[in-house]
Amino acid sequence: MQYGICHLSIVPLRATSSHESEMTSQLLYGEHFKILEERAHWSRIRNAFDGFEAWIDKKQYRKIEEEEYYSLEDTSYRLSADLIEYITDDSGLLMPVALGSVVNFSPNLAHKFEGEVITSDKATKEKIVETALLYLNSPHIWGGKTPFGIDCSGFTQMVYKLNGEKIKRSAAEQAKQGEALSFIEESEPGDLAFFDDNEGVINHVGIIMQDNYIIHVDGCVRIDRIDHSGIFNAQLRKHTHKLRVIKKII
Repeated sequence: MQYGICHLSIVPLRATSSHESEMTSQLLYGEHFKILEERAHWSRIRNAFDGFEAWIDKKQYRKIEEEEYYSLEDTSYRLSADLIEYITDDSGLLMPVALGSVVNFSPNLAHKFEGEVITSDKATKEKIVETALLYLNSPHIWGGKTPFGIDCSGFTQMVYKLNGEKIKRSAAEQAKQGEALSFIEESEPGDLAFFDDNEGVINHVGIIMQDNYIIHVDGCVRIDRIDHSGIFNAQLRKHTHKLRVIKKII
């Protein structure tokens, strides 16, 4: 088995080994992974954080040793805390990194990070909504994980990650985690609400707020009303997403 780490700001993960393929997720700076398969210009990887598998351009990561990989596994994450911070490389050049980038391994890459850091110790549940508001108005990008473009499950995953909790990458996988609640009245701010399509496939997720509001990604990260039917968009004057289940992860 071989191992790698993302040494660039934001790297796309693809469904197949082609730059024309769908971007299914991203690696942020400092995320590490196992290399499952190698081709001439591409590698299929499994992200250590969430087990997500996809293809990455071989020019967009660096290989690390097995002991380095497992030392990262055994260490609490140190995450960049601002919407954007900067890494200084060994040439003295600056590289921007996004909120939630992992900076544990920076010295090993001959990089210097001097910004504010969040440790991955467990945070209080009340902090979930506060963190979610950092992404408000971020545009929707399928597969995105940053304030400069994010999808619904990338949003919930990153908010939870910044509060010391691991959840899976897709809405359908996240819906398998935690404890299901019978009624919306049982929910608390920070719980996750899941929504499905007409075939019953879970395709959307958001974070419950106080007073029957929800923060989620629909065009951008936005705040809407939520009731027993689902998400109600006041601008459109209609329900846009059908509620399936609410889960308590924390």
